Amino acid sequence: MGRNTRKRRTPLATKIVAGAAALAVGGGGLVWANFYASAHEDHGGHNRTRSAGAQVATIDCPDVGQKIRDVPDRARGEVDGELASMDSQITDAYQRLATTRRAQAGDARFVENSILGPLKERRKALIDRIQLEINRAGGKADDNLDELAGCQGRPADQQQDGDGQDGGGGQDDGQNGGGQDDGQNGDGQNQDDNGNGVAGPVADDFIDINDVQPNSRNSRNGLAADGDGGSTGTFSTDCGVNENNLFNSDNLIAAPGVDNGAHHTHDYVGNQDNDAFSSDEDLANADTSCQNQGDKSTYYWPVLRLQDGTQEFDANDQGGGAEGNIGKILKPAQAELKFVGSQQGDVVAMPKFLRIITGDAKSFTNGDANANTSWSCSGFEDRQVTDKYPLCPEGSQVLRTTNFQSCWDGQNIDSANHRDHMAFVQEDGSCPEGFQAVPQLQVRLAYDIPTPTVENGQVRNPYAVDSFPEQLHKPITDHNDFINVMDENLMNEVVDCINRGEDCQ
Repeated sequence: MGRNTRKRRTPLATKIVAGAAALAVGGGGLVWANFYASAHEDHGGHNRTRSAGAQVATIDCPDVGQKIRDVPDRARGEVDGELASMDSQITDAYQRLATTRRAQAGDARFVENSILGPLKERRKALIDRIQLEINRAGGKADDNLDELAGCQGRPADQQQDGDGQDGGGGQDDGQNGGGQDDGQNGDGQNQDDNGNGVAGPVADDFIDINDVQPNSRNSRNGLAADGDGGSTGTFSTDCGVNENNLFNSDNLIAAPGVDNGAHHTHDYVGNQDNDAFSSDEDLANADTSCQNQGDKSTYYWPVLRLQDGTQEFDANDQGGGAEGNIGKILKPAQAELKFVGSQQGDVVAMPKFLRIITGDAKSFTNGDANANTSWSCSGFEDRQVTDKYPLCPEGSQVLRTTNFQSCWDGQNIDSANHRDHMAFVQEDGSCPEGFQAVPQLQVRLAYDIPTPTVENGQVRNPYAVDSFPEQLHKPITDHNDFINVMDENLMNEVVDCINRGEDCQ
């Protein structure tokens, strides 16, 4: 497979070397699994004799980017860069967590003193720089951002406060044998890695689709418009399934100008010149994989992988195997991209280069406030889950569906936290005050995936979404991104079709 290497500092295509040694543990890259300590040796909670450090499964840091508001335009690039550096700090700290289990087993304060303490100081330095950059650009930085510098170690069984996730957030509930990691192997090896050498997914991240209650998920803005007052048309655009093998671990929306800003690999359809260094002019002049050549929009999402030992093109690279994203990349068998209307009236045109992020790549640690992907199986579409991967019966495809925010503030193509300029509809289908309805993008991805086997608390040959390393490949971290690069004539056609109640493509 290939990837977009234009303007890249280190093209992945030049780095496919030494894979066998790096992938010696069941097809894994870096041996991440040694850190994934279960904290379930005693369900009564009164006999946990291991150190606090040995119970830490991952690092939970406040999401500074979601708390920032009113960043002057001329400071946004610098602020986004600092936030991306903060993500790299977490990745580095997480890697240290993963490779120091012996030290943690012998010192109850190791994680706090050697990992979390230094991380807090490094984060504070970046927060200070963010505040300075905002103030220099004429803004007024929040003086309380320093309170977000500290991170905590999160045990494997700890529910994130306020998650409210379907079925408990997909966290390990002790099915893996109740605490395999007792430090006896010196490096803290345990069974939660499924033999892959990476952390997650685990057995509790999967659910038989037959065990999901029909119509139990309260989907966000998930229905097409209906009723006499709505705009009931649809517009579908066919942009393929990434036949051009366009992959990278950037995020042009959240981390422009930052190499490997996502720390996981994305699939791209539509615009063919999309990486962290692409300007709006680059996007406008690019080729497109869409059949309608007037649609140069970029549609992208984290890849799904089958953890089967396959050495992909990025097996030794940042964003890939070096950050725990391993196995065979699974292309969708079908990618349906559809725009629908509003339940309450007509829609207006999206501005060119409007950016929308939906879902949250950090939902495992942030909580589910912004989680927005539904997982299901073909033939079982009335059964949707957000925090579990479905186990589908033979002949049924894994479905991954995302319905984007469809209310625009009428002014901005982006915002400081990349969310505030867009909103979901309210319960009655109307937009919040000050927002207006635009065509809602709905993305439905269908995959042909062999059903993983779950037995004795272990999952074999699991599939998983690429994620930031500390997010442990949890299904709730799935997300989707869109930049509108339709030409004016096509966008007007989309709006007219939807408002007339027609189905167009």
